[in-house]
Amino acid sequence: MGYGPEAVAHAADGKTVFVSGAVPGDTVAAELTEDGPRFSRARTVEVVEPSADRVVPECPYATLCGGCPWAALSYPRQAIEKRQNVVSSLVRLGHFPADEAEHLVAQTVTPGKPWGYRNKVELAVGTTNGRLTLGMHAAASDSVVKVKECKLLQKKFQGSVKSVSGAMGYLANSHGLQLERVGIRASARTNELEVALWGPSGPFPRAQVAKVLADSTKMTSLVRVMQKGPAKARKIAGVERLSGKGSWGERIGSETMRVSAPSFFQVNTAGAEKIVELVLEGLAPDDDDEAMDLYCGAGTFTIPLARRVGFVSAVESYGPAVRDLRRNLESARLDNVDAVGGDAGREFPDTDADIIVVDPPRAGLAADVVRQLSEQPARAIAYVSCDPATLARDLARFREAGTFKPVSVTPVDLFPQTFHVEDVCILRRA
Repeated sequence: MGYGPEAVAHAADGKTVFVSGAVPGDTVAAELTEDGPRFSRARTVEVVEPSADRVVPECPYATLCGGCPWAALSYPRQAIEKRQNVVSSLVRLGHFPADEAEHLVAQTVTPGKPWGYRNKVELAVGTTNGRLTLGMHAAASDSVVKVKECKLLQKKFQGSVKSVSGAMGYLANSHGLQLERVGIRASARTNELEVALWGPSGPFPRAQVAKVLADSTKMTSLVRVMQKGPAKARKIAGVERLSGKGSWGERIGSETMRVSAPSFFQVNTAGAEKIVELVLEGLAPDDDDEAMDLYCGAGTFTIPLARRVGFVSAVESYGPAVRDLRRNLESARLDNVDAVGGDAGREFPDTDADIIVVDPPRAGLAADVVRQLSEQPARAIAYVSCDPATLARDLARFREAGTFKPVSVTPVDLFPQTFHVEDVCILRRA
């Protein structure tokens, strides 16, 4: 498998061909869809001889919906392919020697169930025959697939997809609602379910929407997330509580956190717990340590760090997440954290940290952040990455700076049935 939904084959002349609808070991009849100078693309027309690793997906919508592109691949083989994608990125993009990359990257950790693991799904909004419909993004087009349930969502809440999409479809068409997407967050640990309605600001039938959704699903929070600006650069104009708590609560380890609808939180709670465990194990925090947590979000790493060290400098650029962080610190009764709102590069803490956590978005670390980290006297850095390509690039930058070197990379499968993988990389002073 490549780092994407397609399997990799080679033509007789050696050219790489990315084949949709195939898994490693398949013999397929495929139709060429794109023939470029460096690589080609094809789609599977018929599986002539199935691979030993081909399985029947648990979800009946897997071939239609874009959310489970690896669903036809056995779960043990998914773990193998994800590790190989990480190794390949280190070699191709980070220019690590192949034997060093193989040594660095551990076997993929699979912390939870291959299905029913997600605490969040988002419903796409489309139009069918002039009527608004809600469902999942289609795999091969911009259309929306109507579904009765999502097998990736925690089992207890899978039926909420049908309930919420039906209710909002009715409301949108009868009241002319402008919706861009609908988020559902659910926790089997706290029994909380939040529905978030994303769209532009303006008049809104608040009471009617709250009543219809309350009749259709057992939600604990209903919020409206209002946005402004062009489609590719949407900004949050405000979050309005329509009913219930106005935020979503989840328990991770021994901590209970509250997260507002716009804030990031890992979609796999069991996987998030494993990542926290790997980070703490790799950093080995001490009571006298001073820690730094960059791109800290609502406090997934900040809070457990603050329980174990003397002081934490936490930096987060996204306003809603900063507010969630401060609220979570107050609830946890922790006063040894300096929570700073701002860009990690511009608001880089003026302190000498002993241990550091960085959990950047998919774009990875800016070059100036790598430089500033490399000037720290810390004994170790835990780099949590959601993209093998940007991790490989940043590790090459660390290597060039010469202060820190990676000693381990552990892939953690937070996203079964997809090609995505989370990595925990531990770097120590060279």
